[in-house]
Amino acid sequence: MKRMDRARRNKAPGLNLTSLMDVFTILVLYLLVNQSSVQVVEPPKDVILPDSVAEAKPRQTVVVMVSPEIVSIDGEPLMNTMDALDKDANLTAPLTDKLTSIKESALGLNAESEAKNNEVTIMAHQKVPFNVLKALMSACTNVGYTKISLAVNQKATQS
Repeated sequence: MKRMDRARRNKAPGLNLTSLMDVFTILVLYLLVNQSSVQVVEPPKDVILPDSVAEAKPRQTVVVMVSPEIVSIDGEPLMNTMDALDKDANLTAPLTDKLTSIKESALGLNAESEAKNNEVTIMAHQKVPFNVLKALMSACTNVGYTKISLAVNQKATQS
């Protein structure tokens, strides 16, 4: 009996592997979920974006695509690109109508999602004149989209 008692006292305490496995499982799941938080917005083939050293990651917003020929939202052509320069006629009306309908379709928003609803991303071809972009940005702000982002290709930073 004394030998068995002595053997129990000298025995090293065991390691509880169940708790350790739980911690590692939670860590792996956390890393997997947060790894996929980067969103890549692919432009269509007829839109070539300018290059820039962009630090901010893109967010999920309304995307206005501007090719050298047409302006579209969600693949729906709205107007000709050069019509945005015509000051006499209100040719940006299809764009403002579509943006207004998108803005009004979001019902029951809380403050955080309403702030996100005021964002728009303009994905324009690099050859589109800035005057066209300025007119489109003006049309977006008239509808109530106060945060306007321009999509660019991210270049690698030089050290």
